[in-house]
Amino acid sequence: MIITLAGGGSTFTPGIVKSIALRKDELEVDEIRLYDINEERQRKVGVLVDWILHEDLKLDIKLTVTTDKAEAFTDADFVFAQMRVGGYAMREQDEKIPLRHGCVGQETCGCGGLAYGMRTIFPMIELIDDVEKYAKSSCWILNYSNPAAIVSEACRKMRPNARIINICDMPIAIIDLVCAALEINKKDVEYDYFGLNHFGWFTSIRHKGEEVLPQLRAYIKEHEILLPSSYLKGMSSLMKSNTDNEDESKQNRHTKGSWYYVWKGVYEIMELFPEYLPNTYLNYYLQQKEFVEHSNPERTRANEVEETREANLFAGIDRYEKTGEIDESTFYAGSHGDWIADLAVALKNDTKARFLVICQNKGAIPNMPYDAMVELPAYIGKNGPEVISHDNIPLFQQGLMMQQLNSEKLVVEACIEGSYEKALQAFTLNKTVPSMTVAKEVLDDMIEANKEFWPELK
Repeated sequence: MIITLAGGGSTFTPGIVKSIALRKDELEVDEIRLYDINEERQRKVGVLVDWILHEDLKLDIKLTVTTDKAEAFTDADFVFAQMRVGGYAMREQDEKIPLRHGCVGQETCGCGGLAYGMRTIFPMIELIDDVEKYAKSSCWILNYSNPAAIVSEACRKMRPNARIINICDMPIAIIDLVCAALEINKKDVEYDYFGLNHFGWFTSIRHKGEEVLPQLRAYIKEHEILLPSSYLKGMSSLMKSNTDNEDESKQNRHTKGSWYYVWKGVYEIMELFPEYLPNTYLNYYLQQKEFVEHSNPERTRANEVEETREANLFAGIDRYEKTGEIDESTFYAGSHGDWIADLAVALKNDTKARFLVICQNKGAIPNMPYDAMVELPAYIGKNGPEVISHDNIPLFQQGLMMQQLNSEKLVVEACIEGSYEKALQAFTLNKTVPSMTVAKEVLDDMIEANKEFWPELK
């Protein structure tokens, strides 16, 4: 059993590898391969991964670190994809260019998401082709690469028979915080959800079969935010040991910087639309004006991540290489890795476990297009997702989803056809953009910034 991580230099790689390793018996994994085009970055992450596998967990899983696609994919059983085309330098442009024009600046939403999508479409198609060329015919690609909605639409259109499942861990991160806020065990929780990726709603959250959405609504209303009380007191993440009297530098990241407004926005949306719990990314669409107002065009989420998670990980690796001392707090291990590793377990062992996946609608939501790539719960077995059908969705949510869906479809068509007009239509249609004139200004700046990555638009 061989599992390859494409984008092996990611800061999330150590956590994913640990999740795989902890499921060694269920996955029967013999070898983990890291594949990245950034050799030095991947080398450093590989040092930490080697420590996790062979020093920390003392396992006999073989580790291969490579920049050669044939070595990476040959005979692979699973490929976990987490590519970031253009790195954090381009993420920064995705966020800052729209803000200069008074629009939402975010890596997967609005104009930034469209730009990131146009960079990622063809590299993802190339990855699919490479996997089909070298890996086992039964190999599954489990894709975390953003923006997942646009990537999944491109895969549907260009490689409809690919063995790829597009997933996102943001709903799981939300459920983690819901459970922490309500002090319930997430292992006992089941939920219903519908939407597009980064654009959906929880319609039911059940703990041991009992509906807890009313309790959650009351909690959010009382605290005016969706964060556990412990976080608001400045305590550490649930994934780490909690200690009292921590200074602000150790305060949970969700209470600082741009993250605070993400969780505050859940309260603000539910004050007006209380029926469903929104995915936090809906803040960028339903409160675009407010988001721009509290954003700093000179320092965005990309800068925050570079100064925290990125800096901490590579500083920790450098320290380990110099001193042999490891600080496990420098890498994140938790739901992000568990989600994709558990999905692999379900596929391999035909467990029919329930997951939230991005899949072609095919009538699952009756009043959405047949070919829409929607995000819905599904049972996962050896043949892939068995999607759980949904009733017609309300007109408000359907209207928002159709606008977003068509913006994403247009940007995929623009990329494939090299069409400037369709790209402009995609930007104009997006709810985060106030007018076609602003859309053109942002698009033209994006074209200049993405010369190295985008197809030529005519």
